Amino acid sequence: MTFTEIINDEKPVLVDFFATWCGPCQAMAPVLEQLASRVSEDARIIKIDIDKNPNLATKLGIRGVPTFVLYKKGEVIYRESGARPLSELERAIESAR
Repeated sequence: MTFTEIINDEKPVLVDFFATWCGPCQAMAPVLEQLASRVSEDARIIKIDIDKNPNLATKLGIRGVPTFVLYKKGEVIYRESGARPLSELERAIESAR
């Protein structure tokens, strides 16, 4: 399945653009696991390593990590960079349902 196919889904898709060397990205990993367990029925969460996907990161204007982008039917619903609280990410997903 391609990135475009994934983000065009009916379900909201939260994309975590990250890098393995990024401290805040590593700190967000357990937050995203907790979020995934809370919203697994309503949304999909995927991680994109910008070092392994530099063309996609450039195309989407990802300049810092972590950057979270929430898509629904291919449209950007939410976009924020930096570590985010669980409650903020959960609210963004709920508002996109």
